Amino acid sequence: MIELSTTSLPAVRREAKVELRKARLSDVDEIYALIRYWAERGLMLVRSHSHLYENIRDFHVLEDEDGHVVGVAGLHVLWRDLAEIRGLAVHPDRQGQGLGRWLVLACEREARDLGLPRVFAWTLQVGFFKGLGYQVTTREALPPKVWSECNACPFYENCREIAVIKHFAPPPFGG
Repeated sequence: MIELSTTSLPAVRREAKVELRKARLSDVDEIYALIRYWAERGLMLVRSHSHLYENIRDFHVLEDEDGHVVGVAGLHVLWRDLAEIRGLAVHPDRQGQGLGRWLVLACEREARDLGLPRVFAWTLQVGFFKGLGYQVTTREALPPKVWSECNACPFYENCREIAVIKHFAPPPFGG
């Protein structure tokens, strides 16, 4: 019999105020637990502590007024014209409050600030991303660089994730 993992998250207050900021090294344990919680439910891929430390500058977090990380998302630049939104997770007690949207928009803002013309994500939550203006795309439409981590994925042969992409309008002349 297979036993399900039991990663538990701290209880958080649904009404606690939240602040968006760049992740810090001290956030890694909470980011890891949040991502692992959803990975154990088959909704995302787990990220190791090592991966999170190495890529901490990619991540934004939402921290509540009690000091808990209640949301996380990363923007990982792959090339001069493409970045991936990854590791998007919101505490289950804070679902349905627009926090995921806030995190994706923060990643998009950073992508635009960097001059990137497009971002993509692998997701099982296609409707969420469509609501933010993303379009479903084929795996083949993405450059080979996107596949660099796929070979090491335990779900490589049976991947259920769908690629979604968003193209940004070019900035106005002089913008």
